[in-house]
Amino acid sequence: EERYGRRSTIITSQIPPAQWHDVIGDPTYADAILDRLIHNAHRIELSGESLRKTRKSSPKNA
Repeated sequence: EERYGRRSTIITSQIPPAQWHDVIGDPTYADAILDRLIHNAHRIELSGESLRKTRKSSPKNA
């Protein structure tokens, strides 16, 4: 709460904000968290296949 509007906070998640209420569990906490994080947020949502699937694993002793 003290950082709100004063500093940047970077958050990454594999869970879309619409599902955070279910994950957090308590609707009061979920509303407070989402209000502070989403209200002035710049959101970047990625889509498509994961690059982890296409990368070849490198040999550990190469």
